[in-house]
Parts: sequence; structure tokens; C-alpha cells
Amino acid sequence: MEIFNARRITNIGVMAALYVVATLLCGGLAYGQVQFRVSEMLMLLCFFNKDYIISMTLGCFIANLFSSLGFIDAGFGTAATLLAAILIYVSRNKTNLFVASLFPVITNAFIVAAELKMVLGLPYWVNAAWVALGEFVCVSVLGVIVVSALAKNKGFMKLIMTGSEVKTA
Repeated sequence: MEIFNARRITNIGVMAALYVVATLLCGGLAYGQVQFRVSEMLMLLCFFNKDYIISMTLGCFIANLFSSLGFIDAGFGTAATLLAAILIYVSRNKTNLFVASLFPVITNAFIVAAELKMVLGLPYWVNAAWVALGEFVCVSVLGVIVVSALAKNKGFMKLIMTGSEVKTA
């Protein structure tokens, strides 16, 4: 059984809060048909440490409470984030950071598009394409560039690791 010490709990909380703040700073671009959440690049931290599965899931849930869709978005969006975070972590030894970055693109495209279809009656495949495009730009382009650069910094890696094995990009 793993111990959640003060450092691990702090890291989880800080990253969840960072996700929320970064999402809210995106304003209207963080929600709806076209989603451009720079906070989603934080999803790539799950590639290095499973603790961030909790951070991203909690952060997404809280951020989505501010959506015009409220609890519905908190449910669907959080499910997409949780699934993507788990897939990123589980695949970390079998793939590279770029390939792992595609999990949030795919899960959000399909799950959020279904939510928007059910709630707002918007066309499914159009929504899937728009959500995927936003996720791809934020996670697979910007996120991979930023996180790959940060992963080369030993100080950064020491900061984000909390007793877990270190995985390099």
C-alpha cells in the first residue's frame, strides 16, 4: 500500500488547482464546441507519475463546474479526463510522449461530442472534430513541446516526482 505523504498530497492539490486556474483563464474557449484549454497540457504529467491522474481528474471536475452545462459537463468531461489520464499512465512504458498525448484528443473528442449532442443537439461528428482539434493543439503540439523541454530539467523532474519511478520523455 502506497503512503500519501504531505509532499504527494501537496503536489496533487497544487496541480489540480493549476488545472482549474489555467482552464478558467481560457474563458469561453475552455467550454463548448470549440475547446482550447491550455490546462490540458498538464495531462502529460500522468506520463511521469500516476499521482497526476488524481490531480487532473479533480481539476477537471472543479473546472467543469464553471461550465454553462455544470454538473453534466463535470460528469462527462471528468470521465473523459480520467480515462485519458489512466491510458497515458498505463501506456508510458510502451510508447512515447507524443503518442500518449493522443489519448486526451481521442477520449475528449468522442465523450465531449456525445455530451454536446445529447445536451445541446449539436452534430456529433462536427463536435468530435472541433474538440479533437482543440485538444490536439493544446496537448499534442503545445503540451508535448513544453513538457518535453521541462522533462530534460532534473530540477523539474525532481519537483513532479513524489516517490514514483522516474520516466523520461
